[in-house]
Amino acid sequence: MTDIGNSKSQNKGVLLELLDWLKYILIAFLIGLLMVVFVVQRNSVVGDSMKPALYSNDQLLVEKISKLGGWIGYEDIVTIKTDELRGHEGGPNIIKRVVGQPGDTIEIREGLVYRNGQPLDESNYLAPGIVTEIRKLDYAKITLADDEYYVLGDNREISLDSRTFGPVRLQHIIGRVLIRFYPFDRVGSP
Repeated sequence: MTDIGNSKSQNKGVLLELLDWLKYILIAFLIGLLMVVFVVQRNSVVGDSMKPALYSNDQLLVEKISKLGGWIGYEDIVTIKTDELRGHEGGPNIIKRVVGQPGDTIEIREGLVYRNGQPLDESNYLAPGIVTEIRKLDYAKITLADDEYYVLGDNREISLDSRTFGPVRLQHIIGRVLIRFYPFDRVGSP
């Protein structure tokens, strides 16, 4: 009779340990899911519109907290959902640089970008000799609404950006690029 009691006790112990492991696996899965949904995600660069900062197939980590807190700043590189962007509908997420925030007046003239009447110094991210051309007159001079951002690609000659589809609403911004983690020879902040 004691052998049966010991066997039941051992089976109960194994079952409890299995349930304990299952609990920790479930907790880890939920934490991972919450991280991907609300905190950080991986993105791939598609195309050359952000050269020389980013190249096609670069792998990025994008943090989403700055969007939730409204901490998207000038020169930040952001990923954007394309579901409502003219010319990008249904395409992959795009990656662009923020040059205008809510309330700013952005104007493109004489090959330069002006924010609130002042020309931007873009020498720290644009290749020498890059000229910013007007794409659509509607977006050549625009004052941004409370939830709008003006975004441009660094490779202005080929980039489809706010010059083409207009300002981007905050709800379409996924997050801010935190770090490039691949290729390994260019790991770091873009």
